[in-house]
Amino acid sequence: MLSLGLVMAFGASAFAVDVKVSAEFYVAGMYLNKISLDDNNKVNVGTSASPTYVLANPSTAFFYQRLRVGTDFIVSPGLKLITRFDALERIWGGPRSAPLVGGTDSNLNINDFLQSAGSRAENENIAFDYAYIDYQTPVGEFKVGYMEYGATGTVFGDTTYPAGRIRYYSNLIGGAVNINADISKIKDFSNSAVYSTTVTDSDDNVYGLEGIYNWQDGRAGMKICYYRFADHRPPSNNYSKDYFVFDPYAFAQIGPVALQAEFLYATGKYKDYDNPSLGNSVRIDQTAGFIDATATFAPVYAGGTIAFVSGDDPNTNDVMEGGNLNGGTNWNPCLIMFNYYDLTNWVGLIGGYDTSVVNKTLPVYGNGYISGPLYNAWFGQGRFGVKPIPDLDVMLSASYAQADKKPLGFTGRTYGTEVDLTGTYKITNNLSYMLGFGYLFTGDYFKGKNGNNKVDDDYILMNKLTLSF
Repeated sequence: MLSLGLVMAFGASAFAVDVKVSAEFYVAGMYLNKISLDDNNKVNVGTSASPTYVLANPSTAFFYQRLRVGTDFIVSPGLKLITRFDALERIWGGPRSAPLVGGTDSNLNINDFLQSAGSRAENENIAFDYAYIDYQTPVGEFKVGYMEYGATGTVFGDTTYPAGRIRYYSNLIGGAVNINADISKIKDFSNSAVYSTTVTDSDDNVYGLEGIYNWQDGRAGMKICYYRFADHRPPSNNYSKDYFVFDPYAFAQIGPVALQAEFLYATGKYKDYDNPSLGNSVRIDQTAGFIDATATFAPVYAGGTIAFVSGDDPNTNDVMEGGNLNGGTNWNPCLIMFNYYDLTNWVGLIGGYDTSVVNKTLPVYGNGYISGPLYNAWFGQGRFGVKPIPDLDVMLSASYAQADKKPLGFTGRTYGTEVDLTGTYKITNNLSYMLGFGYLFTGDYFKGKNGNNKVDDDYILMNKLTLSF
């Protein structure tokens, strides 16, 4: 009895911990008719005397899946430890990616450092993304650790991935006003046991301040971020990136109409040289915007979206008008156009002739690839949906996009027109099944620098079974 009492006494604090688990698991299948939009169906990998032709633009079809688990350890009222991990994010039967070697992934993909703290190889097994403290105090809420970074306001412009952060939230006037502040460490190149350097001040940091006003049928906010990216200072290229992003947004419900809008403006120095003799400074002057409306008259609904991301003018060398801001990898408005997660992540970059041409836009997927996030584009979409029964949602959408600025030498600017039909059936409260078909009428942008080039239309068929709780 005495031993049992001692065990209970010393274990009392551990027994007080409550655990909440949430998870999402999906299995998806995809068929994509063409992995490129150009009309080069075969290429000669032999010689002119002994030609050997291989298919250069095949179709692709495969299954893929992901398990994402979040766990909240509630230590005491107002104090939590929050974690999240991804597991078995892979193609069924597909080859495994090589592990990280020397700090780079042999199968490096854009997604390796987006949405996860792990590499592609680690996510094919298991990779922890979040681990942070959430502490509620009388003066506000504090979060400290690795957590989500890159989400503000609407889903437009959001590219979320884990980063080391310190965040503060306040509730004022009964929650009607929120004042939030955060510091985010994106890259650290200080001398340490895992990184050797003789250079100081070469880290990438972001500082944010946000104000939000809430009312009964909506909210409006404004976030200002200061970016201090110094990873290109000595011994690399001897310049830093110092710029501000102003990000106002709003949500409102007006009768049956749900409205949301966001606008982003970036200004500052894209390249600010310590030594002017090593290069000319380049300014940032970029804009992006998004407005979306959906009217619901059960069992039908209709809506539309207009989005814009400024493109870089190839004729100006001292200003970056495009390339930093984008529509975000979280925003996937179509099954093909600007569908980052299902296409860029799982299939790869989908482009046409000359789409690898680089102007001053550094991210490779910003140079006109149809599968990356919205870059250098005007985008419009209309959609109509019906719910014949509460558990079934069928939606038809038509989308059009064109480039804001044509890259140097390009003859066209139309990305294309896409028609999508999707249906989602809620099998149970936690299990749903989606089936979708999309057809892209490819535009003349993908003819590249020769207007006589021929391009192919493309289509996709995909389905997805999702379990969430």
